[in-house]
Parts: sequence; structure tokens; C-alpha cells
Amino acid sequence: MSTSVSQSQPVLQIRGLRVDYGYTSDPTHVLRGIDLDLGRGEVLGLAGESGCGKSTLAYAALRLLPPPGLVTGGQVWLTDREGQRRDVLTMTDRQLRASRWVDTAVVFQGAMNSLNPVYPIGVQITDAISAHRPRTTAKQCRTRAGELLEMVGIAPDRLSSYPHQLSGGMRQRVMIAMALALEPQVLIMDEPTTALDVVMQRQIVEQIAELRSRLDFSVIFITHDVSLLIEIADRIAIMYAGEIVEEGPAQALYHAARHPYTRALLASFPPLHGVKKELTGIPGAPPDLARTITGCPYAPRCAFVTDRCALTDPVLTRSGVPGDDDSRRVACHLHDSGLSVPPALATAWPVKEPVESNQP
Repeated sequence: MSTSVSQSQPVLQIRGLRVDYGYTSDPTHVLRGIDLDLGRGEVLGLAGESGCGKSTLAYAALRLLPPPGLVTGGQVWLTDREGQRRDVLTMTDRQLRASRWVDTAVVFQGAMNSLNPVYPIGVQITDAISAHRPRTTAKQCRTRAGELLEMVGIAPDRLSSYPHQLSGGMRQRVMIAMALALEPQVLIMDEPTTALDVVMQRQIVEQIAELRSRLDFSVIFITHDVSLLIEIADRIAIMYAGEIVEEGPAQALYHAARHPYTRALLASFPPLHGVKKELTGIPGAPPDLARTITGCPYAPRCAFVTDRCALTDPVLTRSGVPGDDDSRRVACHLHDSGLSVPPALATAWPVKEPVESNQP
């Protein structure tokens, strides 16, 4: 469902973002200089294994990072509806409070943990509205809350229901309704479908796509399931060990991965269409970020490793494959060293997958 999105005026720009865990003289470097843009009306998928820094990136960008997390460098530029560009990391507490829910909102991973169990969902939705729009009457707030529930496919008469009286999918829809209450520009969704069955996952993804089309907000969709992002994302960024290792249009990245890690990650999920393929895992484990990493962090697990990989960490730069546009970026020495890129990482795009025949 990808759409053409102008990248000339990104609503969110992240530059050189660094995050450490720990206040000692030897902290753990969990984000190591992240650069990322989010276009207006765009859905950006953020994927990678658990522990690679996806949620840390989102929470740090919005200054929601809990202790002992500490932002140690970088800028997060947010352009509001009036065209004013501000660095989220330098906002005062008052500015930050005014910006949340209005400019940015978050749908957290565990809806049951995010909703207060002792209040009806209607109260929780109206609280967010009245906090930012104090002149709104109680009746107007409740009317708006009912409209929000209808927007996500829940009957307004469920406003009096408590979280435990709703299914997992309904609770997640309530979280989406709350996040969209004040029509924010940027919606960050932290693995919103992880605890749901595949049927409900599909419904949630379709709901987000429909709402994005109607309300024209931007989305950062965080997940470990790359195949899920193909259904919703315009672009995908792959994270590994606190760095972005590949970025590009969703369909191009899915069919023609440029980084060995992206290729291995995709091979870990069954294909949705085409011929059946044998699934392969990724050997080894992600590096311990508490230790000093020399060279490419993926090198110990890489099937295409070279001598240079053990010496220097590659920089995220334009792909070295002819025909790729400027939006295809990859952090791999195979693309920046002038060496011949292996055929497996240089597949031309677009490609046509063979269709499995049912004929004998």
C-alpha cells in the first residue's frame, strides 16, 4: 500500500542521536549516532532483532527514555503545523508537555499495561483531551471520545467498559484512539501487534493504513517482523547493535536486500507469495554492547565477511549497486570499498518472483 511521499520537508529529523545506559564512567553505548528522517504522511518501518535499539531510539527521540537511559548527543528536529522547527531534546518541560499528544503520540507495546485498570476507557480518553484543551466541556470530551472509538471500529457504548472487559485487539484499538485524540503529526507504534493473533494483526495494520490515509499523519512502526512492514510501510530502516545498517523503499528492500544482515533477517521469515523457501536462522547472537566493538558489529555472524570488516565500522552510505536511487543506504564495506558486490546482495530491482505452479 506504499504511496509516493515527498521527502523535501520531513516532519521529524534525527541527527547523530546517541544514548548510553548507566551513569558510571563506563556506560553501555546502546545508540551510536543515528541519522533518520520521517516524511510527512509517511509510514517508516523500524525493524531488527530484539535488543538492537528500536524502542530506545523511539523513546529517546521523544524524551520518554526511562533511567538509566541517557541521551548523550544529537538532535531531534520536529517541524510543527506552523512550520516552526524545534529540537525536542532542548525543549523546556512546559514546551514538551504542550507538544505531546498534539505533535507526537505513542502507542505502547502492552496495551493492558498502558491503560489504567481502575478507570473506564472513556475517562482515560477524555483526560487526554481535557488536559490539552481545558475549555472543552465534559459533554464535548465524551462526544469526541465516542467518535474516536467509532473511528477504530469500537461501539461508543463501550466508553464505560474497563480494560479487562475488552479483548486484546480492542485494547490496542483503544490505545490507537487515545493517541489520535488530538490529531498528532507523528505517531510512534512500538510493536503494537506483538501479543495479537495473525487475524487481529491484519485488522490492526489495515486500520492504521486507513486512518493514515484519512488523517494524514506520519508513523514510525517498530517491529521485529519485517514481513509485516511490507503491508504498511513506505520505507524500512533495519537496525543492528544500535546502528541503522540499511534503509530504503519497503518493496525494494524486501525483494533486493543490500546488507547481509537484512538478507539473513528476511530469510528467517516465510515468504507470503511465490515459491516455498527453506527458512534459515542467523548464526550466533548480537554483540554485547557493554563491551567495546571493533569493526563491523555484524562481522562475527556475516557470511560475506572480509578482513576490513574486523578493523573499521562501515558508514551508512548510498548503495554501491547500479540502478539504486539515492534513498537506498547501506552500512557495509562490500558497498563502499570498491570491491565486487556479491550477486546475492546486488539483485536488480524490480525483480519478478517465480510463481509456484499447482500443476503436476
